[in-house]
Amino acid sequence: MSSYFIALINVHDDLGYREYLAGFDAVFQRYNGHVLAVEDQPRVLEGEWPAGRTVLIRFPDDGAIRRWYESPEYQQLALLRRKASVASIAIVSGRDEPSRSADSPAARCEPPGPI
Repeated sequence: MSSYFIALINVHDDLGYREYLAGFDAVFQRYNGHVLAVEDQPRVLEGEWPAGRTVLIRFPDDGAIRRWYESPEYQQLALLRRKASVASIAIVSGRDEPSRSADSPAARCEPPGPI
C-alpha cells in the first residue's frame, strides 16, 4: 500500500529555499518516491489553507518515506529548508483500492481500526 508525504510550507527566504531545491533531486532520486504535486496557490474549497506551498509525494510505504526523510543526506539538505521556511509535514497511508461506495468507511468517516 502506498504512503504519502504531505508538506505544507511557508517560505520566508526565497533564495535560501532555492538552495534547498537545487540539492533536492540528487538526494530524492535514490529513494523511489514520486512527486505528485507541488502547488504554490492551491484552490481552497473550504476553510483556510495554512501554507503557501503544498507538496504531495508518493512512496511505496512508510518505511520508504522514513528512509528518505531520515537519511543523513536529506537531513543535511533539510537544514537549508528549515532556515528558509516553516513546514508542517505528515505521512498518510494510501488505500489498496479506492472507495466507491457511500457505505465505505471513508464515506462514513470511520477509522480503519482501533485508534
